[in-house]
Amino acid sequence: MSNETLRELRDFAADLASQAGELTLRYYQTDIAPDFKADASPVTIADRASERLMRELIEARYPKHSILGEEEGETRPGATYRWILDPIDGTKTFVRGVPLYAVLVGLEREGEPVVGAINVPALGDLLAAARGEGCSWNGRRARVSSIASLSESLLLCTEVESMARHGRAGAYRRLAAATKMQRTWGDAYGYVLVATGRAEVMLDPVVSIWDCAAILPVLEEAGGTATNWSGRALIDGGELIGTNGLVLKEVLAMISEAEDDPYVG
Repeated sequence: MSNETLRELRDFAADLASQAGELTLRYYQTDIAPDFKADASPVTIADRASERLMRELIEARYPKHSILGEEEGETRPGATYRWILDPIDGTKTFVRGVPLYAVLVGLEREGEPVVGAINVPALGDLLAAARGEGCSWNGRRARVSSIASLSESLLLCTEVESMARHGRAGAYRRLAAATKMQRTWGDAYGYVLVATGRAEVMLDPVVSIWDCAAILPVLEEAGGTATNWSGRALIDGGELIGTNGLVLKEVLAMISEAEDDPYVG
């Protein structure tokens, strides 16, 4: 695939995330009432409208591409290119009127994540990346921080309690004790902070593919890492750790040490 093609796909992904983000803002802070899916997670008219808009734009531009979205499933499985959409990452946050939700757009080519765009519309932050082309943040280069030790790092997660629910309490406890600061600026926004050099580690004990597809290219092209809890870079592993790369070895060592920790579970 040529760099020109990748840049074109990256720019299109950024436009998708931007247009969908503008749509979500029509519903933002309007006392929107969610419905609840079978897994008890919330979904709103804004989620559905955001995904529908992106699907329509992709179908018009790339009618042979596959589309996998959180709300409407997958079309044309097996296509060379697959767009992976999360129309609102952080719906609980969105419903509360908090600005830390995001629109996520990822693109795979033959199973390899090659493009990612993350829009945090209520904050005006747009990140876009393509394999080998770097990562942009509102038009300037996005770069991870140069902090090289956990003792100076900012550790993020979405919910501390979710670590215990998913058997990661011991690992989180060790990492929290080893880091300088800990905050729950979570969901995709945590990875945005890592990619832009404002945090060093973001933890998720459970995620879906649409949570990760945009994040992996963005973090890697910003100089960081997006891996599972064993250190493998993939978007369908069901868990995710984002780092600035410099502290990844320390993070993984602490996770390994916590395997027999009595606080796990």
